[in-house]
Amino acid sequence: MIDYLIIGSGLAGISFSEIALRNDKSILVLDNNSQNSSKIAGGLYNPVILKRFSEVWQAQEQLEIMNEFYNFLEQKLNCKIDFKSPILRKFFSVEEQNNWFAASDKIALAPFLSTELINIKYIGIDSPYGYGEVLQTGYVDTALLLNNYVEYLKQDNLFRDEAFDYDALQIESNGIRYKDIHAKHIIFAEGFGMHANPYFNSLPLDGTKGELFIIKAPKLNLDVIINTSVFILPLGNDLFKVGATYNWKDKTDLPTEEGKTELVDRIKEIISCDFDIIEHFAGVRPTVKDRRPLVGTHQNYESIHILNGLGTRGVMLGPAMAKALFENIENQFPLNKEIDIKRFQPKKQQ
Repeated sequence: MIDYLIIGSGLAGISFSEIALRNDKSILVLDNNSQNSSKIAGGLYNPVILKRFSEVWQAQEQLEIMNEFYNFLEQKLNCKIDFKSPILRKFFSVEEQNNWFAASDKIALAPFLSTELINIKYIGIDSPYGYGEVLQTGYVDTALLLNNYVEYLKQDNLFRDEAFDYDALQIESNGIRYKDIHAKHIIFAEGFGMHANPYFNSLPLDGTKGELFIIKAPKLNLDVIINTSVFILPLGNDLFKVGATYNWKDKTDLPTEEGKTELVDRIKEIISCDFDIIEHFAGVRPTVKDRRPLVGTHQNYESIHILNGLGTRGVMLGPAMAKALFENIENQFPLNKEIDIKRFQPKKQQ
């Protein structure tokens, strides 16, 4: 009997896998790579909502857990995955500058917003009003992380490349049984694939499609991440990752002409030099209307759990939410009410 059967190997699945392994728990991960939002994600971590100059929920706590988590994984996997880099918010008016400096006076935001106006001139970007610098930022190479982590799991026979068959799941008094696997707990970390899950498909997972580019722009002299209506992330060799769009209706992971046109228009608002589109990606982010993750245990089955709804901030949220769920299962630490799936369940009648 193993401790955890984990369904999904995106950011949620590998975060829980790693925390379980660090605590000497036995695991097996199942995935058939049907959900790709974690792999094609921008991978940015940023403690500030730049549209409104407001703090991300529990940002400092998430950053502390995240930094330790990815630092440990870099050593474990022997590869660089976490790249610290400033994020500059381009200002479009004096009013935006004023709003930035007003926000930087707030106690919650002071650790994250520089009070120095950045006036660096980058070739190919017109910036008459300068930039504000967000602190404690960077990006994780999510594709490299997930591919390397799955390879690590495979080497130890902890991974199976297969789709999960819900009809084959049997619930027993001391855990669950799935085909030849007997486990104390099962963790569903399926991303948008949760809609096919009969145990949790009543939860309000919306799903938001995002499209991204890799572009080549030899004349764009940029060594930091620029964030306005889209982000521009330098990858080296004149390549940049650019994204992302937000589509709440289309739930496919296929790139579209509509998304392409929108991204091209937004890029042209920011840079004035020529660029070529090298790759065009799309994926459906697992988002929730109240912008909080879906974490917890099924109300009728104490061995069935969910870790989902990480949305656009999976790099920051994944390690912290996985830790919270693990501590809840193993040590009965209560989950924060804002992430607990009980918030969507009807209260039992007295």
